[in-house]
Amino acid sequence: MKKFLSLLLVTTLVLSLTACGDKKNGETDEKLDGVMDYATYAAAALDSEVVVAPYFQAAQSWWEKDGQGLATIYAQDENGGYFLYETKCSKEVYDQLKPGVRLLVKGYKAEWAGEVEITDCELEIANSSKTFVAKPTDVTGIYGTEALNEKINQLIAVKGLTVVAPATYKWDGSGTQGDDLYLKVKLNDTEYTMVVESYLCNKDSETYKAVEALKAGDNIDIEGFLYWYNGAQPHITNVISK
Repeated sequence: MKKFLSLLLVTTLVLSLTACGDKKNGETDEKLDGVMDYATYAAAALDSEVVVAPYFQAAQSWWEKDGQGLATIYAQDENGGYFLYETKCSKEVYDQLKPGVRLLVKGYKAEWAGEVEITDCELEIANSSKTFVAKPTDVTGIYGTEALNEKINQLIAVKGLTVVAPATYKWDGSGTQGDDLYLKVKLNDTEYTMVVESYLCNKDSETYKAVEALKAGDNIDIEGFLYWYNGAQPHITNVISK
């Protein structure tokens, strides 16, 4: 990937390491000049510079590498989802990231195995009074179709699934408890794979334990972020057994 270069100037946006205010979701807010809306971001070419201001939804924890704080983050706004891969983020800022907090993200649009993401990126907490916490979008009717691509990285729900077999630790079953959990399910007689990303929902989480306990033939609904790996591979955040 490209090294991080000087990015688009955001001339009228004042940054602040403070959380967002208490306005209700959907309330209008000042336009953040220099920031792409989702349609502009979606149309941007791969490897191009992007500046977006989505809202934090969840993260795959924080870690430090060579003295630099990093976090992989799921973010969203009213129009689409964003996957921020290994964004530069201090622990001080990370500790302020709560669902709904608005971010200012500068980086490069990239794609890996079909997953559209922002890499070589930095984030700040935007000085915005607006908040947004996503609710799962039901994609059951379009799952397995090209229309699903438009929901990439959003929080989704898929209903009426049948478990094919108990979940495995790692994709090939070679792992142990604490590794990612891979779950095969059927929807309308077609088999799909869904994952509990252990950095997102660890082995002590209710979600991880619920997926561990599933048996072949169980009927479930799932909620999660629509990650992509050579096809849809949602990162499960909630399981509802029928």
